[in-house]
Amino acid sequence: MSATAPPQGHPSGAGLTARARRRYRRMPLRSRLAMLTALAVAVAVALSAAACWLITRDRLTEQLDTTLSTVEVDSGYVQALTAKCTGAAPNVRFQPTPYTVQLVSATGGSCTAPEKSRIPPQRSDVAVAAGRLADSVHTTRADDGTEMRVSTVPYHGAVTDAAGGRLAISVAAPMGQVTEPLDQLALVLLIVAGVGVLGAATAGLGVARAGLRPVDRLTAAVEHVARTEDLTIRIPTEGEDEIVRLSRSFNAMTAALAASRDLQQQLIADAGHELRTPLTSLRTNIDLLVRSERSGRPIPAADKEALLTSVKAQMGELAALIGDLQELSRTPEAGPGSGAAVRVVALHDIVGAALERARLRGPALTVTATLDPWYVRAEPAALERAVVNLLDNAVKFSPAGGTVLVRLAAGELTVRDHGPGIPEDELPHVFERFWRSPSARSLPGSGLGLSIVARTAKQAGGGVRLRSAPGGGTEAVLTLPGAPTPPPDLPGNGAGETS
Repeated sequence: MSATAPPQGHPSGAGLTARARRRYRRMPLRSRLAMLTALAVAVAVALSAAACWLITRDRLTEQLDTTLSTVEVDSGYVQALTAKCTGAAPNVRFQPTPYTVQLVSATGGSCTAPEKSRIPPQRSDVAVAAGRLADSVHTTRADDGTEMRVSTVPYHGAVTDAAGGRLAISVAAPMGQVTEPLDQLALVLLIVAGVGVLGAATAGLGVARAGLRPVDRLTAAVEHVARTEDLTIRIPTEGEDEIVRLSRSFNAMTAALAASRDLQQQLIADAGHELRTPLTSLRTNIDLLVRSERSGRPIPAADKEALLTSVKAQMGELAALIGDLQELSRTPEAGPGSGAAVRVVALHDIVGAALERARLRGPALTVTATLDPWYVRAEPAALERAVVNLLDNAVKFSPAGGTVLVRLAAGELTVRDHGPGIPEDELPHVFERFWRSPSARSLPGSGLGLSIVARTAKQAGGGVRLRSAPGGGTEAVLTLPGAPTPPPDLPGNGAGETS
């Protein structure tokens, strides 16, 4: 038997549910909060109203049962009722009563008071008449359709039915005295519940608006930043709730972005300024060479050699500057030992290799070194470049025939020169990008070397500082965390590599 698709125009329950879910998701957050608040209040009010109605119904029914059980029917009334039902005493008069009195026999017959609608006996009533039950209380309907509450007890008088059997007396009252107050109570509860739900929805909308006002400010700030790229905007923060914490995080993020953008713009401006000098010199020298070739007036050999030497020097300076800029533009690692190229390396070996290069660049200098073993986690190429920069700095500022002292002990690399030194007021600026001492601006260099050293030291979890050395000169101290012995080799990796 094949399944049939639902008729067109009548979407299935799953489709309606999906559509309602999509519509709910498209609603504003404050509307959803107000709706959920109203729904929660509606459920709570409905449960409370239902509990109140059920308890009231049970109490009213219990009171009616108690009233019916206390009604006493005297023997004279029973005899008169029996006589009337058998036709023996047609002129018997009965006193008006709000209750319906009825005799029930063990055979299922019944005799009802005059001017009262007969109530069909139930099995429990017959069982009471037959002596199988002590009493019976139940709700049924009379012949005229009125809902009645019936209490049946055995009759212990001398009256019996036509066959001499035992009788039971049923006393009944309309259930209207219970249902009418319940209907009124249900109406009142419905009105109260409706007012409560409407009030809860209104209050929920107000609470949602008040609670989401900081979110609106945050949204407006984000949209403003996205539209204008204005990173100076700040959100007021008062208190310690989650929205305030989010606002503080946003303020910190925009401040960091603004600082990063300022640094980027400063780097571009400084790089442009530093590039302008070698480029201008290069263009001037090349223009002279080109003009000489075009005009047919050759430059003297000595002057031409000097021009070519200057061009080569300027190109080398440009290459060094571009290399330094590339080094500084790399994304810094999150912390020491977190980069993919970070390894355990022997710092004393790196310093030894850098010393050979320093001796070649300063052949007239005496470079002495004392190197104790020290192993650190760092990027080898970056660490070597930092050490070379420190030694180059010492070689560049050392006088001819001077001495450069290098010492590595307990993770502290000290490079001391005997140059002119750095004034105390200039020491705080030596690690800034492109900063150069006024007395050193005539010397080659871009002012990025010490910035690269500081960056590399920070990435490796260490630090670097410069200080004036006793007796003149400058002492640079590079400190890196590590150990004097290498760690054991890790399985599956090369010697000393991190996992």
